[in-house]
Amino acid sequence: MHEVFHARFTEHSYPSHTHDTWTLLIVDDGMVRYGLDRYEHGAVQAWVTLLPPDVPHDGRPVGPEGFRKRVLYLERDVLDDGLIGAAVDEPSLADPLLRYRVHQLHQVLTYRSEDLEAHSRLVLIRERLLQHLGAKPRAAATRSRDPGVAQALRDLLDARVEQGVSLGEAAEILDERHPAHLVRTFRREFGIPPHLYLTGRRVDLARRFLLSGHTPAQAATMAGFYDQSHLARHFRRFLGISPAHYARSKR
Repeated sequence: MHEVFHARFTEHSYPSHTHDTWTLLIVDDGMVRYGLDRYEHGAVQAWVTLLPPDVPHDGRPVGPEGFRKRVLYLERDVLDDGLIGAAVDEPSLADPLLRYRVHQLHQVLTYRSEDLEAHSRLVLIRERLLQHLGAKPRAAATRSRDPGVAQALRDLLDARVEQGVSLGEAAEILDERHPAHLVRTFRREFGIPPHLYLTGRRVDLARRFLLSGHTPAQAATMAGFYDQSHLARHFRRFLGISPAHYARSKR
């Protein structure tokens, strides 16, 4: 199970300690100075910092304004232990795309979005981290278009609109060893990622429930959303109005 931690510190300094997880950190304000395996490093807003498990590190603010950070603690099996040495050598990753993807994942986890979206974003982050750490890309990551797999995933999503499906479960059902390949080939074939396709199908389903006379709260749970606020956020994003306003206008 992965953990999320958001915090702002102005004076607090971390003593040297270790984690049994991979620590993926982005800084939103200020700067962090930290020691990792007896070497000094800095974490700034433009970078992503990856701290490996079992390696001692500390942390402290650089200026009086302190720092604001967002952290993902990733389970140890997300990355191989054989990559710990590479992470110690280069913990700071100047990669705007990676930073943006980490930011997107934090947003998904903060606002409790679709599990499929969180899993999809995580596998793409993992793939990017592997590239930075010098791991050889798997064959699936370099495959060209695979319309058969993309269509099979769309059929699965169509059949599981209300209950949904995790990326890991989809990979198991479709006998695909590399979940990142599912995300990439689906986007190549249909122009959007799987989670956005599923959300769109759920919005369509909720819209039909609203037109049938169901309340927004009922339509939300019937269409597979967590609750009414979850539906409202995506409904407004797709259609530009709230579910309640849509129902009233169509009636």
